[in-house]
Amino acid sequence: MNKQEKANDIVNILEKLYPKTPVPLDHADPYTLLIAVLLSAQCTDIRVNKTTPFLFERANNPTDMIGLEVEEIREIIKPCGLSPSKSKAIHRLSEMLLEDHEGQVPQSFEELEKLPGVGHKTASVVMSQAFGVPAFPVDTHIHRLAYRWKLSTGKNVSQTEKDLKRIFPKELWNKLHLQIIFFGREYCKARPHDPLACPICSIHGRKSMFK
Repeated sequence: MNKQEKANDIVNILEKLYPKTPVPLDHADPYTLLIAVLLSAQCTDIRVNKTTPFLFERANNPTDMIGLEVEEIREIIKPCGLSPSKSKAIHRLSEMLLEDHEGQVPQSFEELEKLPGVGHKTASVVMSQAFGVPAFPVDTHIHRLAYRWKLSTGKNVSQTEKDLKRIFPKELWNKLHLQIIFFGREYCKARPHDPLACPICSIHGRKSMFK
C-alpha cells in the first residue's frame, strides 16, 4: 500500500467514525472563536470551554474587551495557563481590530497573523472554521499522528502541513483536520498506544476496524 492509498483508507475510516465534526471550542462568532483558539495554546479544549463563558460574559466583542484592564482579563483566563502573555495579546488584538478592521475579524491569513498571539495555526483554524476557507491547521497532535502514520517525515508543523496538503484533497481539509484530532484523542493517543487496536495504525494488520 503506497502513501496515497493509505491516505484514502484514512479518509474512509475517519468519515465512518466522525461523519459530523463540530468545532470543539465553544464560540458564537469569528471573534469569540479567535479568542478561544488563542486561549487553547498549551491548554485543553475542555479547560478553555470552562473558562470562556466567564470571559465572554464580561466581553464578547472587541469594544467590550478593551474596556477591561489587562489584569482583569488575566485573572479570568488564568486557568488556561500563560495568562500574562495571553491577556496582553487579547487586549491588544482587540484594539487592533477596532483600529484597523472596524471591529471585525479579518478574513485573510496575512492580516490575522499580524495580530498579537495569533500564529499560523490559530489563523488557519479561524479561516477554516469561521470563514470556510480551505486550511489545514496542524498542531502538535496532528504532527505526531502524521509521522506515526508515515504520511509525513516533517521535523516541524509547517512541513507536516505542506505534506498533508499534498496528500489530501483541498475540499476535505477543513473537516479532516478535526476528524484527525478527534481520532487521536479517542484511538491514537501518544501513550499508551496499541497499534493493533487502532483502526488506522492497524491498516496492514488483521484487526483493522474496516478491513
